[in-house]
Amino acid sequence: MGGPGDPSEGTPEGGPGGGEEEYRSVVFDESFVRAARLQEFSAHERLADHAPAVRRRPPVRRGLSRQVFVLVLLIAIAFGTAIYMGARHPYRTPAAQQPVEPLRMTVIPLAPQGKVPGSTDIETLYAQSPAAQYRIGAEGVPLPASRNTAHFSDSQVVGALTVVKDYIVRSALHPEVVIGDQVRPVRVLLDSDQLDQFDQSFDHPAADGRHAPTGWLVRFDPDKVELADRRIRVQGSLHAAETDSSTLEVTADHTFVYALRPAGGGSRAEASLFTVRRELHFRFDHDDLRMRQTQLVVSYVQAGPLSCADDSTNRLRPLLAGQTAKSGGPAGTDPYATGSATALCGSLAQSAQPRV
Repeated sequence: MGGPGDPSEGTPEGGPGGGEEEYRSVVFDESFVRAARLQEFSAHERLADHAPAVRRRPPVRRGLSRQVFVLVLLIAIAFGTAIYMGARHPYRTPAAQQPVEPLRMTVIPLAPQGKVPGSTDIETLYAQSPAAQYRIGAEGVPLPASRNTAHFSDSQVVGALTVVKDYIVRSALHPEVVIGDQVRPVRVLLDSDQLDQFDQSFDHPAADGRHAPTGWLVRFDPDKVELADRRIRVQGSLHAAETDSSTLEVTADHTFVYALRPAGGGSRAEASLFTVRRELHFRFDHDDLRMRQTQLVVSYVQAGPLSCADDSTNRLRPLLAGQTAKSGGPAGTDPYATGSATALCGSLAQSAQPRV
């Protein structure tokens, strides 16, 4: 039997010994307490009327630094992607792009060496001329087999050739342009920097090698002539080549043959053939290819039968069946032959006329 100061058995609760080990697993550290969602009010706070025993603590904001890191990473990825796409963009504007040149044009009238042959049978006229095997209309302007260049893709080369074909068809094969006053079908295909020169050519024609409407397109005086056959014959070639990393050039060389008769003459009037040889040089930069426009930089035209005394700057005024020229040129020039050249006026070779 122990004394009054000793416990009846074992070590007092909370004292050193086994009791500490027994409750160690249920002791909450300070961080656990701070993270608790519920907090008990103090005794003083519980004195207030109807005060609940506990209150809800605001949630602890965790992971903020991780969210900031993810956001910064996404911004960096987006910025890097934008830089990469800008560097790889296929339509970026070259650093050094050539300025648009004004069109340089030459129009050479070819005078007949005798009377202009004619016939009421248009098919016979064509059959007995060098244009007997020419195709009709746009079929006579086929696109050549194209290949990419060092700085232009195959699709870009095809696009340039297609624009040039459209220009040729609209400027020399559309009746409303050839025998009328329409110019818009041609104008819309030109680079915007050439429009002032184009408009001035038609508003104020001049034989200065820069402002002749017949350098831009083929057109006749509707008060003098009309088309005896709207099926215009044509034959020629297209050739594309790269001149530098930012410039693609297309050369077009075509001969057009028109059956004409006096305006208002009707089918009883004799028709005659009129020949136009055009060598055109077109230029494209990347903007032109994207906009489906072109720069016409050189236009060399031979046309006949014409009188050298007539002005061919604004409209062509053909000599018709049975007519003769007032004066001829220095030598016979054949517009059907490639590589031929003349002075300011030439004479039309007999071989270029129908044998009727």
